[in-house]
Amino acid sequence: MSDVNNLNYIEIAQVAEIPENSRIFLEVSGIPVVVVNLGGTIHAFGDVCTHDNGPLGDGELDGFEIKCPRHGARFDIRTGNAIRGPAFHDIPVFPIKIENGSILLGITKQPPE
Repeated sequence: MSDVNNLNYIEIAQVAEIPENSRIFLEVSGIPVVVVNLGGTIHAFGDVCTHDNGPLGDGELDGFEIKCPRHGARFDIRTGNAIRGPAFHDIPVFPIKIENGSILLGITKQPPE
């Protein structure tokens, strides 16, 4: 996870738009992201399996683990840790803030050009 002082928070949705135990897919700053409401807690992670760059977000959720629908790699959606191969590299996870019913996703600030 990035240094909190180096993050921009972007409003991505309203909490009401993601019912409990559902997910949405979006792109933030060119990065495919899955946002999941798991038991009332919002999590956000990259929608690309590190094994073969295939989509991850359509995978089955088992607790806090998402299983890649292509080859079965598993990742912890809270930490991004690769739990089971064939993937060995972690996926990105993004910090979330809830303010006035809005979901804000933290992304690393881009350096000025």
